[in-house]
Amino acid sequence: MRTPTGPESALARAGLQDDLIITGEAVALEMRPASVGVRILGALVDAVAYVLGAVALLVVGSRFVGSLNEAQLGVAQVGLFAAVMVIAPTVVETLTRGRSLGKLAAGIRVVRDDGGPVRLRHALVRALVGVGELWITGGSVAIVAAAVNRRGKRLGDLLAGTYAVRVRGGVKRPQPLVMPPELAGWAAGADIRALPDGVGLAARGFLERAASMAPPARAELGARLAAQVEPYVAPPPPWGTPPEHFLAAVLVARRDREYEVALRAHQREAEEAARIGRLPHGVAG
Repeated sequence: MRTPTGPESALARAGLQDDLIITGEAVALEMRPASVGVRILGALVDAVAYVLGAVALLVVGSRFVGSLNEAQLGVAQVGLFAAVMVIAPTVVETLTRGRSLGKLAAGIRVVRDDGGPVRLRHALVRALVGVGELWITGGSVAIVAAAVNRRGKRLGDLLAGTYAVRVRGGVKRPQPLVMPPELAGWAAGADIRALPDGVGLAARGFLERAASMAPPARAELGARLAAQVEPYVAPPPPWGTPPEHFLAAVLVARRDREYEVALRAHQREAEEAARIGRLPHGVAG
């Protein structure tokens, strides 16, 4: 039987949920999907707001209705429906980064699958699909789709690559890793290669939740992860180093070295740009 690899298996090894958001720094962000009931509440508030907006437009435009012929009246009706069902939701979600009036009241936000803010194309896809699954069917299709999906996604979310998360208490900020003082000298001279996909993620997740784990499981998982990381480090850490301290030292050293490389590259680019901007030699400014 083939052993699963990748971020999903790493999350399983670290004892984490398999639907966490993983950043490029191998940090697992706990962004809890909003429940179906909360999403229904937010959708109802949004629907009422959009309908009231449509009524206001009708009241303002009623004085001009009498001067329109049948064709013009049909165009005006289509434009009103498009404004309420597509244009308004798209503009609102784009400008508020996924927080409409209803979502604000329900304490939720629409985000991309990677945890980032939604853009215009995400909001437009959600609004276009919402015409059918929200307005025409009265939300029944959206409720069924969200009820059977692990993240509570409706059809618009599936096509747009988005889902709704809880904002009030829904995001747990990870604590920054700190270099163990007794390993600072060793880490400064150690050759630490890039860790395979999933290994660094599993180590980071383990260190985040080690304090809440049972002591036997904590010791076993720490030793197992340290054994996976040790082949990528030379020389090995001093004898008797606790696995958790070893993992923290490796991750901190890799992070600091990558930051230094990026900083030097930025400085070189700035110096090169300055040289290019100078006047030729011998030409007075």
